[in-house]
Amino acid sequence: MSDSAPDPALDDKGGEKGLTFSELDLDPKVLKAITEVGYETPSPIQAATIPSLLAGRDVVGLAQTGTGKTAAFALPILSNLDLSQKTPQALVLAPTRELALQVAEAFERYSSKMPGVRVLPVYGGQGYGVQLSALRRGVHVVVGTPGRIMDHLEKGTLDLTELKFLVLDEADEMLKMGFAEDVETILADTPDSKQVALFSATMPSQIRRISKKHLNDPVEVTVKNKTTTSANITQRYLMVSYPQKVDALTRILETENFEGMIVFVRTKQVTEALAEKLRARGFSAAAINGDVAQNQRERTINQLRDAKLDILVATDVAARGLDVERISHVVNFDIPTDTESYVHRIGRTGRAGRKGDSIAFVTPRERHLLRAIEKATRQPLTQMQLPSVDDVNKKRLSAFDDAITAALSDAEKIEFFRDVVKHYVNEYDVPEVDVAAAIAAVMHGENPLTLQPEQELLHTPRNDRDDRGRDDRGRGRNDRPDRERRAPRRAGADSHLATYRISVGKRHKVEPRQIVGALANEGGLGRDDFGKIDIRMDHSLVDLPADLPPGAWDKLKETRISGKLIELAKDNGPRRSASSSKSYTDKPFKKARHKD
Repeated sequence: MSDSAPDPALDDKGGEKGLTFSELDLDPKVLKAITEVGYETPSPIQAATIPSLLAGRDVVGLAQTGTGKTAAFALPILSNLDLSQKTPQALVLAPTRELALQVAEAFERYSSKMPGVRVLPVYGGQGYGVQLSALRRGVHVVVGTPGRIMDHLEKGTLDLTELKFLVLDEADEMLKMGFAEDVETILADTPDSKQVALFSATMPSQIRRISKKHLNDPVEVTVKNKTTTSANITQRYLMVSYPQKVDALTRILETENFEGMIVFVRTKQVTEALAEKLRARGFSAAAINGDVAQNQRERTINQLRDAKLDILVATDVAARGLDVERISHVVNFDIPTDTESYVHRIGRTGRAGRKGDSIAFVTPRERHLLRAIEKATRQPLTQMQLPSVDDVNKKRLSAFDDAITAALSDAEKIEFFRDVVKHYVNEYDVPEVDVAAAIAAVMHGENPLTLQPEQELLHTPRNDRDDRGRDDRGRGRNDRPDRERRAPRRAGADSHLATYRISVGKRHKVEPRQIVGALANEGGLGRDDFGKIDIRMDHSLVDLPADLPPGAWDKLKETRISGKLIELAKDNGPRRSASSSKSYTDKPFKKARHKD
């Protein structure tokens, strides 16, 4: 690259000192549109990039998400469009459908004073019919994902022979997602005379190679942020062991004042599982990931935007480009392994000057990731304490008070129930306060209004011992061979334990942690009450106290796991060898160490 544009001097708003958009030689109609949008001074990436693109130069822009890259390439492209040309003049490649839609919307906003400009978003998950009819009518700007663009090129439905501008937006993300070959093919199959702009947060060797091969003497623009995270976002972290995360998240949801929330996890499988667990606990939650159909995805995001949904459980890729004003909180349920992902994730809140909150769950073995994030962002994260039972109960009782206050405002309904209460008081000679208490108990059913003190989480991580070397499934990376592992605790070796049979097994797709969680919750059992768990095809054998606590037997007999009644019964048959079972001498809610 022969030229490099230095960082311009900045004012206190991040724009270049003394420079306005009117000095950038933009088309007057474009200038009028961005003035109405509220743009005053260009951001650093815009000030450094727009002049070069207007002059016909290829550009490589290195800048983080949220620096104004879209306007940096959209404004020069719109200023140089030939509206009489029917075939596409500009192609913008974006890594995800959300970002493609976001860029297309920006083009439409910036061209609002240019009648006749046609912008078409092209992405997978949308029917071909809409895209084909738009292409037949003629479009000026196509914004799409590499996969769907390749589909159209192979079908011969997208004519790029007269293309003048090609933009690679978030090029590093496209390569991470496996689009390298598609991007190379598209670049090679478009006119050599086209002008190319490549934007990326980082400059890996593959991006530099593409730039050298396909860009013509490009100007390199690098914008370094003073800080990579917004000052509007309060950043906190919680030290928590992996098995406690769902319970910890539940506590936070009950005690934090939030409007909308995104909970980030590492894998698409976890999005569905976690969303289901949250719904089971009474929260309005849904999942989005790469496997969710586009129409469902858009419907879910609209529900979040319209306050019909409060919590979105998402992966990095699924949430890219997502901008919903209601998002007040971001929770990193799984802390990302790279700082760029962290910055992008928490950037979903605190946008456009609004306040935002970010909470990261950190297991003991992930402390190094926390330190890396603090070093890269130059902002320390504040450690928070897990909300206690008292904190949760105060919130619940406050919400109950609010519900009563709201009900009292409905005079007609209150008058009816006042007569019902008077009738009961007169008929059975019961104090009114007792009747009110009984009505509240009926309303809440079997779900208690408050937590009990013993429902404090059982384990607070103090060191790395519990999680070191374990992956997200609780399995150690350096597990020793079976013959070197400690033998599991047997019912016979601990006189207070006996073997019980439950009617769920491999056929019901149960896991040891499900058994431990269900029995501990329903039977009020503690960590010393569990021994070996042996999961067989249609049943399982569990070591539990020979003399169960009072009332525990009846509660456990009514317990269901995976929707099936467990039919608890003592088992007197021979146990299978140690190699076929798992020991649960560790604390309940903590995934078993493989000591079998």
